[in-house]
Amino acid sequence: MNIATALEQGVEALQRESISVPRLTAEVLLAHALGCDRVHLYAHPERELTGVEQLHYGRYLYERLARKPTQYITGRQEFYGREFRVTPAVLIPRPETEILVESALRLASGAARVLDAGTGSGCLAVTLKKEWPAARVFASDLSPAALEVASENARRLDARVPFFCADLLDPCLPRWFDLIVCNPPYILPSDAAGLPAEVREYEPPVALFGDVYLRLLRDATRVLRPGGWLMVEIAFNARSRIEGLAGPVWEPGIVESDLAGIPRVVAWRLR
Repeated sequence: MNIATALEQGVEALQRESISVPRLTAEVLLAHALGCDRVHLYAHPERELTGVEQLHYGRYLYERLARKPTQYITGRQEFYGREFRVTPAVLIPRPETEILVESALRLASGAARVLDAGTGSGCLAVTLKKEWPAARVFASDLSPAALEVASENARRLDARVPFFCADLLDPCLPRWFDLIVCNPPYILPSDAAGLPAEVREYEPPVALFGDVYLRLLRDATRVLRPGGWLMVEIAFNARSRIEGLAGPVWEPGIVESDLAGIPRVVAWRLR
């Protein structure tokens, strides 16, 4: 079997099971099996696959047809122009979370001490450290397995970020941080049935299901310095509920939307 044939057979199999972007998915999986980039597939369509490469490609297709996310198969996901390692221990970084980075860079540009609470893959903490080399960026997570992934990403991307195991802001010192960013679990358990199988069956439930905004707002008043920022990602339909949670110690929240006008981030500043 050569590359061209393998690619077409993969596309057909993915299309039959209504897998989204079947050609791109087949390209990514085949390139991963061959240890090359996608350009190589079209530059050398006549190249014959070895027996081992065929076995790997077939296994990757089988996993994707079972709805395992492509990112967990390849172990990689790009975020803010950098490649992060991902495993089923962490939430897959998504493009909408980049809005949280952009909001932090614009609204809290003078932040000297930054915390990424519930860091997962470390994509927020590592990105902010790379974009703000002078800032001291810290990151926490409740999951030791997630912290291993985040630490590996920080080492590989040469970002000096200390990681510690904690439940959100519990152990943080009073009045210490200028900025807290968080992509918290915000899906209600009652909404689980409506999720794609890729999310519902494979991504870590602790990173998906919950409602911790009120707790974050309460605890952040202790941890932030006056004038400090709390910025959180929100569910697409949660704006009205989230905005009403902040008390008088906070300035009115700033809502950041994506290009489609969907609210994605709320930023509060402590008075």
